[in-house]
Amino acid sequence: MIRALTARRIATAAAYGGGGLTALGGLTFGLLVIEAKLARRIIQATPNGDPPVADRVYGASLPGSPVSFVMMGDSTAAGLGVLDPGETPAALLATGLSAIAVRPVLLTTVARSGSRSEALPDQIADALRAAPDIVVIMIGANDVTARVSPAESVRHLDDAVRRLRDEGCEVVVGTCPDLGSVKPVMQPLRWVAQRASRQLAAAQTIAVVERGGRSVSLGDLLGGEFAADPLEMFSADRYHPSARGYAAAAAALLPSMAAALELEPEAETLPDVRRGEGVLPVYLAAAEAAEEPGTEVSATRVAGRERGPRGRWATLLRRRQLAQRTGPEDTAPAAP
Repeated sequence: MIRALTARRIATAAAYGGGGLTALGGLTFGLLVIEAKLARRIIQATPNGDPPVADRVYGASLPGSPVSFVMMGDSTAAGLGVLDPGETPAALLATGLSAIAVRPVLLTTVARSGSRSEALPDQIADALRAAPDIVVIMIGANDVTARVSPAESVRHLDDAVRRLRDEGCEVVVGTCPDLGSVKPVMQPLRWVAQRASRQLAAAQTIAVVERGGRSVSLGDLLGGEFAADPLEMFSADRYHPSARGYAAAAAALLPSMAAALELEPEAETLPDVRRGEGVLPVYLAAAEAAEEPGTEVSATRVAGRERGPRGRWATLLRRRQLAQRTGPEDTAPAAP
């Protein structure tokens, strides 16, 4: 409940102005700065130079006009940490989407390494030139490491989703990853990074759903698996995901992309209480999603109404079945 209320305060500050939350005393902050500098010495900023270029048509031999898919965000969205273009999250998603839609998919990547949420307006200008049917955004980690106000960060994302939805394209946002899973980060910085990451992810979810997009939690998905197997899930810089790590993120995002484009059976969109799914006020759904890997949150109606006594209604779904049946790793490489 505390995280839910915090997320709601951040999202409200983003909508109406305000600096968000600051809760560190001088001595604590000084310690964290020292630990952050030590972590940066271990982490190589650009492990493999620029991310590989993956933009092309996937499934070109399939019938129909291509689905236009644009990838926005930071270095994680761009695929920094792998060398093969086919191992980037955008390529994995384009390949998987092509297999599900049985149509070609035209991938355009406007994500840039080092981007914070404030970079989204410029990326949108590039994205809209591709006339996208669907956009995936992965953003937030650099906002946390740069100590950007959560409200300011969410404000930029809120505006980005609004502009994209106004253009008629579907939007899926992979929320801020769990930076507490980064191996060079020590305690107590690890705890603070985890707390800040999850608070931002929950607030991002509220903003995205309010604007008609879908959010997918990546924090615990990556955090739990990365912590259990860091050598396999991280790339050489011990900060960005490896090919296996990107495949895990793509498998979580792909079912929500398919749902946004109405490419799955209607039964897949109904919550199953046996999996802990259901309909909640959006701020409560956002807090739950921040704690559970691969959880999607999207707007819904109850008795024909978008809002209840505690705000907008949202559906919380854990889309594991489709990811397991048709994950990116299970699809054959598409023809260029």
